[in-house]
Amino acid sequence: MTEMRTFSEQDPIRVFLLDDHEVVRRGLADLLDAEPDISVVGDADTAEHALVRGFALRPHVAILDVRLPDGDGISVCRELRDRMPELACLMLTSFDDEDALLDAIMAGASGYVLKQIRGSDLVSAVRTVASGQSMLDPATTARLMHSLRADAAEVPSLPAELAGLSPRERDILALIGDGLTNREIGKRLYLSEKTVKNHISRLLAKLGVQRRVQAAVLASHLDQPNPHLHDSHHAGRPDPPVIGWERPNSVGLSRR
Repeated sequence: MTEMRTFSEQDPIRVFLLDDHEVVRRGLADLLDAEPDISVVGDADTAEHALVRGFALRPHVAILDVRLPDGDGISVCRELRDRMPELACLMLTSFDDEDALLDAIMAGASGYVLKQIRGSDLVSAVRTVASGQSMLDPATTARLMHSLRADAAEVPSLPAELAGLSPRERDILALIGDGLTNREIGKRLYLSEKTVKNHISRLLAKLGVQRRVQAAVLASHLDQPNPHLHDSHHAGRPDPPVIGWERPNSVGLSRR
């Protein structure tokens, strides 16, 4: 988004909430509805309901819980933005998880905040992403970029390691690089989530890495011209947008 949008009491920010706990949804709604330029237009407690209601309500901002009983907010972010590219997604989580942050970036999220965030800071975050800006935190962005560079530097003998993967493992590695969750990979490849987890455990061991973030870095090498590794759904992935990470300030919404 290149233009900064402004909102007012007559034209408020339309916000949609996704969290599996009713008390959290009510708390967020009360907090945000108290602001004259913000209106909570709806909520959902599952990923399935969010995909239906979110698209129908056409919000400006979606605040999405990362962990859900039937999926995850990152997948919801990706699917809603596929249908509504102008939607700003703000990921909400109880966990300081670097892998989840990377997945959120690759899904096109505009921000990633912890549930311990102060209410006033969350209101500011909603206004920031609604205006078309990202939640940029230079320190966190620098830390993530340093981690990715370190992951790349730790990669052992790429061609030999990748050649040791089975075709199925290479497919899964490519989808990890696309930012898909285990559940999404299973749907794409018609595998159970447990089977996907088993494949990922084996491919991480073959690659000599321990973390999913490192596997995502390795996946970029599948795009290099190689008739044995290349596949149509591996090529042409855009660079992910860079977002920041709000650090917790005080206890507010944490409940896990």
